[in-house]
Amino acid sequence: MMDNTIPFSLRDRRNDDMRKTLIQVYDALVEKGYDPINQLVGYILSEDPTYITNHGNARNLIRKIDRDELLHVLITEYLNN
Repeated sequence: MMDNTIPFSLRDRRNDDMRKTLIQVYDALVEKGYDPINQLVGYILSEDPTYITNHGNARNLIRKIDRDELLHVLITEYLNN
C-alpha cells in the first residue's frame, strides 16, 4: 500500500485529452490529403467546422474542444518551450 499522496490535476488531464483529440483530427486530415496545419488554423480562426473533414469522426471530435481554451494552451505551450 502506498502512503504517498499522488497529485492529480484536472488541467493536465484536459490538456492531454485536447492533445489526443488534435492528433486524431490531424491524422484524419492527413489521411484525406489535406494540409492539416492550414485546416486547423482555418478552423481555429473561423470556427467553421467545414475546415475539418468528417473522416474518422474528426469534425465531431474537434467540436468538443473549446477554441478559447485550445488557444490558451497552444500559446502557453509555445511560449514555455
